[in-house]
Amino acid sequence: MVPSVLGVPPSATSTTKSLRIAVLADSDTRWKWGALTADRIAPGPSMEAGSRGDAQVGPALSGFLLRGRATPTARQLAEVGVRADSIREVTAVEFLRTMERESYDVVILALVGGAVQAMLHGLRRIWEGRAERPLVVTGYVGVVYEKLADGLLLRHGADLVLANSRQDADRFRAVYEGVGADASAVTEVALPFLGGEPYKNGNDPYTVVFAAQPSVPENRKDRTYLLNRLIQHARLHPDREVLLKLRSKPGEHTTHIEELPYQKLVQKLDPPANFRLVYGHMGEVLDNTDLLVTISSTAALESLHRRIPTVVLSDLGVREALGNHHFVGSGCLASWDQLDDGHQPVPDAAWVSRQGVAADGSYETAFDVARFRITELLESAELPPLAPYYTPVTAPGYLPGILARHHLGPDGTPLPGAPAADKEPSPVRQIVRRAARGAYRHGVQRVAPVIRRMGEL
Repeated sequence: MVPSVLGVPPSATSTTKSLRIAVLADSDTRWKWGALTADRIAPGPSMEAGSRGDAQVGPALSGFLLRGRATPTARQLAEVGVRADSIREVTAVEFLRTMERESYDVVILALVGGAVQAMLHGLRRIWEGRAERPLVVTGYVGVVYEKLADGLLLRHGADLVLANSRQDADRFRAVYEGVGADASAVTEVALPFLGGEPYKNGNDPYTVVFAAQPSVPENRKDRTYLLNRLIQHARLHPDREVLLKLRSKPGEHTTHIEELPYQKLVQKLDPPANFRLVYGHMGEVLDNTDLLVTISSTAALESLHRRIPTVVLSDLGVREALGNHHFVGSGCLASWDQLDDGHQPVPDAAWVSRQGVAADGSYETAFDVARFRITELLESAELPPLAPYYTPVTAPGYLPGILARHHLGPDGTPLPGAPAADKEPSPVRQIVRRAARGAYRHGVQRVAPVIRRMGEL
C-alpha cells in the first residue's frame, strides 16, 4: 500500500484552495500526467514543490490509484514532485462509491482508454438525476502514435478531452466528427510536465542521456543492440558522461510491461567508468543534459521544450511499431553512427510548434483555454449527463466486455460480487496482494521470455 498522505496536510492549505479535484490514475506516468494537469488547469498558485522545495499549493488534490499490476510505489509517486492532500489505492467500484459519497468540482481520469470508458459509464450511473455533478476531464499521457480511433472513442463522453498539441487537437476532432460524435470536448493544451530552464551552456563533462522505454523496443536483440551502442559511445568518447535513464527500479512497474529490463541486460556487459544508470525525475536529469537520445519517449518533447539537442534514433528503422514515425519532419532523426561522429540535430521550428512543445515561451498560456472552459462549465446552471459515444446500442458487442473488466454491468451498475471494501485491507490481504504482484512480475520478466524462446526453436 502507498502512504495515505503525501506532502502537506489539508488543514495547512485550506485557505488557499479554489477547487476540489480528484485524480484517478492507474500507473506512475498517468499519475504524473493527472496530478500535474490538475495543477495546470486550476487557477491559483502551483502545487508543485519545485527544485527549491517551496510550500506553494493549489487546488485540493485527492489522489486515487486504480489497483492493478502497474499501481505505483511510494517512490514513484514522490518522484513526480506533486503535493497531494491524500492518496490511496481503490478498485473501480470503490472509486465510484467514493464519488457517490464525496463532493468534488473536477474529476480527472488519468487511465488507459478502456478504464476511462468504464468510469464514464459508472459515473453517469451514480450521478443520474443529480442537479449538480463534478466536471470530468481526461486525455493522454504523451505522444499518441497508435490506436488513435480506439483510444479516442473510449475517452469520448468526458466534459473535456485534453489534446497535448495543435496537431492532436485537429486529429481528435476529425475522429469524433468522422463517426458523428460531438467533438466540442476536445481542448488544446500542452503536456503538463514541461518546464525547466532553457539549455544555454555545455556541462562539464558533456553529458549524453539515453531515455529508455519499458516496451520500445520489446525484443532482446534490439534492446541489447541499443545498450551496446550506448556503451560503445561511452568508450569512443571517454571525456563524456553517458547515462542510461531508466523509468523504474527492479520490482516496480510502469505504464507498460517490461519483460527485459536494461538493468538485467547490462549485467552481462562491461561498461566503462563514464557509463552509469540513473533514475529519478526527468526534469532534474535534463538539468545536466547536453544531448538527449531516445527511440520515441515523451522525454524528447521535454528536451525540445528546453532547447536541448535531441535525437530520435533511426537505427532500428522509422516504424509505427517503435513510435518514432511520430518524429518524421522534426529534424531529430539520426543514428548512433552519426552521433559517434559528432552529429548535432537541429529541430524544425514549424514541427516543434505543432507538437505543443512551446519552446517559443508560449507555455504559460497553453492552458488558458482549458481554464476558461472549466470555469465556464462550473458556473453553468447545470451540466448535462455524461454521454459517451459507446452505448449498449452503438457498441453492443464491445462495451459490455469493457465494463465487465471493471465489475460493471452494461448500464454502469456494479455487478454482484464486486469489491465493496470501504476500509484499508487487512495485513493478510496486503501480503497476499504483494505476493501476487511479485508472481506476476516474475511471470512477465522470467517465465514469458523463456517460453517465447522455446517456441522459436
